[in-house]
Amino acid sequence: EDMCLEKNCHFGDCLIILTPPYFKCSCKPPYRRPSCQRASKQCSPNPCKNGGTCIRNRYRSKFTCKCPEPFRGRFCEIGPYDCYEEDSTTYRGRVNQAENGRTCLHWNSHHLLDQPFNAFMEDADSHGIGEHNFCRNPDEDEKPWCYIRKNNEVDWEYCNVSPCSETPTELPTDPPEVFQTCGQPEVRRTLKKIYGGSKATPGKHPWMASLQRKTPNGNQHFCAGVLIKSCWVLTAAHCLENPETKIQVALGKQNLEKKEYHEQIFDAVQIILHGEYREEMGHALYNDIALLKLQPVDGYCAVETKYVKIACLPDFFLPPGTSCFISGWGETETDDQSHQLLDANVKLISQRKCNEPKLHYNKLDDSMFCAGNLRKPGIDSCKGDSGGPLTCVENGSYYVYGLVSWGEGCGLKNKPGVYTQVTKFASWIKDVIQSSSRSRH
Repeated sequence: EDMCLEKNCHFGDCLIILTPPYFKCSCKPPYRRPSCQRASKQCSPNPCKNGGTCIRNRYRSKFTCKCPEPFRGRFCEIGPYDCYEEDSTTYRGRVNQAENGRTCLHWNSHHLLDQPFNAFMEDADSHGIGEHNFCRNPDEDEKPWCYIRKNNEVDWEYCNVSPCSETPTELPTDPPEVFQTCGQPEVRRTLKKIYGGSKATPGKHPWMASLQRKTPNGNQHFCAGVLIKSCWVLTAAHCLENPETKIQVALGKQNLEKKEYHEQIFDAVQIILHGEYREEMGHALYNDIALLKLQPVDGYCAVETKYVKIACLPDFFLPPGTSCFISGWGETETDDQSHQLLDANVKLISQRKCNEPKLHYNKLDDSMFCAGNLRKPGIDSCKGDSGGPLTCVENGSYYVYGLVSWGEGCGLKNKPGVYTQVTKFASWIKDVIQSSSRSRH
């Protein structure tokens, strides 16, 4: 049933989705959801990507983006390596503009229900068609194309995308950094107030990464991580000590059991453990931190969406008693792995307190700290959450202040979870990323 027939998206398009309320509006900037009727200021927030400058037009809803080299497109969203190969049916780039400058319709637009190609056709997935408006070539035409609206009719047009043979051969060492801000989820509402955790709202922890091993029965989640740059995920070194198989990183995930339309999946191309990481048997994990570099897909690593964002890196220390979040897919009270992302609140505990005999008895050095709730045990990070973030809010942004490292048991009295102190490794993180982008891999 087409819910869009009775809905009005005003200055936008009505899209059909498979979950209640079964429709949503896709608005042209600067018009805003839910109904694309109200406009924000033309250039605030800046609709131009990749460092483009927004120039206001005298019409309230019009603006143009002045793009820095080598970006182009209405929103400077088209990079130089977003191009199609000789067989353009394999194009999976992100251009969504026709040659005549019109914006493509979403493949799940209600206008396309009568068209031969749409998001609901059989094997849409295999053609790269889904709930987006990127150009594709499902019918082996000569280049990628998309549907557009022209004089209130649906028409199609070839897209403003070039063959890869025309792109410069001198590839940059890394894709450009596409995230302009960090630590800003779009979802502010939290479900009430992991072990003792509650199910997280989708998009509430958009920097969460699931580290997965390829197995004969599909991928298996084994640790978590946190996205800190478009191509970089921070995690715990103990997760990656002996990577015997290929590792994949899934971003934007909520439920690990399901394929979700907003997920972004990458292969890890490089694993860098801290040089002084060590485990002392029966003791503790020291310098338990590592970086994973993602393999770009079509010239991009992670791209920013409501469900995928980066967390900020801290250059400060917070006082004991500060309330922070832990989130992950680890074991829960029932000893099962959680398929749903869970989260909980914990408080930072002072080093002195944590090193007391009845707690962790002098096992902690300055590369770690502990957090939990000593008055109310039962809230703790657990095995499958290793490497995942402990985030704290500072000046309205979320910082990855800790990484889940080690503990004794789960949620036990007087045994709060121990976390890698990320602030201590800020310059190591910066150095690794800089030296990697200078060398080629």
